[in-house]
Amino acid sequence: MSPHDIARWRLTCQRLSAPYAGSAADVVSHLLAVQAENPGQSAWAVATRTTRRDAADLAGLLASGAVVRTHVLRPTWHLVAAADLTWLIDLTAPRVRPTFERQLTAGGWSAADVDRAWGAVLDALAARPDLTREELAEALAARGTTATGHELMLLLGYAELERLVCSGRPTAEGTHTYATYDARVPPTPQPDRDEALARLARRYLAGHGPATERDLAYWATLTLGDVRRGLAGAADDLASFEHDGRTFWHAAGDGPPAGGPDPAGHLLQILDETYRGYQDSRMLLDAAGLAPAGRETAIGMAVVDAQLVGSMRRTLGARARFDVAPYRPLATREVAALHDAAERYAAFLGLAADLRLADG
Repeated sequence: MSPHDIARWRLTCQRLSAPYAGSAADVVSHLLAVQAENPGQSAWAVATRTTRRDAADLAGLLASGAVVRTHVLRPTWHLVAAADLTWLIDLTAPRVRPTFERQLTAGGWSAADVDRAWGAVLDALAARPDLTREELAEALAARGTTATGHELMLLLGYAELERLVCSGRPTAEGTHTYATYDARVPPTPQPDRDEALARLARRYLAGHGPATERDLAYWATLTLGDVRRGLAGAADDLASFEHDGRTFWHAAGDGPPAGGPDPAGHLLQILDETYRGYQDSRMLLDAAGLAPAGRETAIGMAVVDAQLVGSMRRTLGARARFDVAPYRPLATREVAALHDAAERYAAFLGLAADLRLADG
């Protein structure tokens, strides 16, 4: 099996190629977690994997609390189904908490300071839920605690990992808000650690496979030992194959698609799960090694037939403009695939598409 074959298989597994998921809820559950720093961009990451491609689909889930946007896995934002959040935090947070603790300590915060600030946040949310970060900063200031900018982000991210707060109902303008965790996430029976590790392996590979153990360790911020325990616990539901000296795991019964992806082209942000969902084998997306190595400077990706063909930058105005800088000259069919991708993305935004290709 070639790297290109595996990359095509992943596109199908991730629902970026037909058959699509039926709804936003199906996408989030299938992928288990969707990286979501930028709400607008993550909305497209979810919608492009569905048959509906309707922004109201995910928006309704966030308003109801069925899907939560919070810090989990790596210390960054993710969309997670509320039914999955508690076990996922309990399993992965222990290795992430020290990141928040170290940065707050370096900023002069003691454990007592953090506890007092959390108390003020919880009191404010108990009195009036769905507060923005700015409104919580005001509530803290009224209690004699100054926390703005990066410090406030750390304080609230740490509180999310402690299951004190999570996302509330977004404002009418779509601004992120906070609510108490208990008010938004219903209690559910939780697995023990071994079952949680097996569940994680099973669910991650169902939505991201084929992938390596190191891909999963990166994605979930777990040790390789824990990942291997999870793979062993889920062995009856998994299969594997060897490629280029590595073992690739996938859901049992799953297999590579018969042909190329449908649709062939995609315009995606670099935080999309098809890129950020891996580390060890991430660059199977670039089997020819054409993408510039080193620091990621592009904010978006142009993908055709499961391969990176250029960087992409999106600009919104009267039209949705997509500037693509190809890594090599593109064939006519590849240009057509990118035009189709631009039309789909722009339609989701309610705008006309404007795709511009730099000389490649």
